[in-house]
Amino acid sequence: MSSPAHAAAAHGHDDHDVSKFQIYVQIALLLAVITGVEIIAVYLPFAKWILVTGLVVLSTVKFMFVIFYFMHLRWDKPFCTIMFFIGLILAAGTMWGLIALFQAEASLPLPT
Repeated sequence: MSSPAHAAAAHGHDDHDVSKFQIYVQIALLLAVITGVEIIAVYLPFAKWILVTGLVVLSTVKFMFVIFYFMHLRWDKPFCTIMFFIGLILAAGTMWGLIALFQAEASLPLPT
């Protein structure tokens, strides 16, 4: 006779799945709260540099929660996480290079 825990695990339902679901709900609520703080912060009378810095930090925190939990990098092999961040660094470097290129004075059209 099999135990109820064994039968539940055989069907893919165990305590680990329930705890992951709870983690997902808690993170979703945390992301909603952070988004609310970001929206409210835009309307508060802060210096622009403080506001931008705070929004970048909050957005980075939200990004990390999404990639590590909702994209499952937390439970993936470290190789997958390394490959993701290599791609992210390459994309950021390309974007930075393009922004620097098109902000250069040489890229402005000649006066006619």
